[in-house]
Amino acid sequence: MIWVNGTLTTEDDAALSVLDHGLTVGDGVFETVKTEHGEPFALTRHLDRLTRSARGLGLPDPDHDLVRAACAAVLAAKPLPLGRLRITYTGGTSPLGSERGTAGPSLIAALGTASPRPDTTAVVTVPWRRNEHSAVTGLKTTSYAENVIALAAAHRAGASEALLANTAGLLCEGTGSNVFLVLDGRLLTPTLASGCLAGITRRLVLDWTGAEEADLPLEALADAEEVFLTSTLRDVQAVTRIDDRELPGPGPVTRKAMEVFAERAAEDRDPVRKG
Repeated sequence: MIWVNGTLTTEDDAALSVLDHGLTVGDGVFETVKTEHGEPFALTRHLDRLTRSARGLGLPDPDHDLVRAACAAVLAAKPLPLGRLRITYTGGTSPLGSERGTAGPSLIAALGTASPRPDTTAVVTVPWRRNEHSAVTGLKTTSYAENVIALAAAHRAGASEALLANTAGLLCEGTGSNVFLVLDGRLLTPTLASGCLAGITRRLVLDWTGAEEADLPLEALADAEEVFLTSTLRDVQAVTRIDDRELPGPGPVTRKAMEVFAERAAEDRDPVRKG
């Protein structure tokens, strides 16, 4: 089932104007939320980030009560053991071109099946760069073409994710994940100034493990003792191959992060940041 602008309907019957700005020019933001047995994880944090992204594009703040109601409707209509709940919020029906119309935003909530992720994966580095100076840096927008291209390159190389540097040559992020490295026994992840997304799982791992933020050259991947990815559907996932380099894994630091995350997430399904 899909909820579109107040109507709960089937996938085949769901309708959105072909002139919606999210479709014509990518003027929209979104969140992906993990659900287990009909219960979303960290929904409050996701809604807060949805609002930050919307403000970054100049869209009105989304109504959190309405978004929660839309999510509840699709979750009740399609209970799944493990699901991917997608919330999309766009500029709404608009003239062709970049100018936004006056119809107001569109809101969509859709739920699909997710597969349990394996404990380990392979990644590749790609030549394209994240622009940390972009107007949409740090916003989770629907303009995902760069990620589509980079992820396709990763799949051709037998990997599940592509890692990108920024224009300064610093390690930034994956197409849909954040990256953590163990260097000299320290657990590190790129700073938000690198241009990476402020991932929900990234923040929880920082809060729950004592990991640190640091400026890391892309070349640090070659020296890392351990590497892992974080994202909503990956949680904490060990990397055992980077390009042609094999890594043992999950290593002890990664294993500990996996255990801590699983324990804390099970204790609190909506961990709200204090202070």
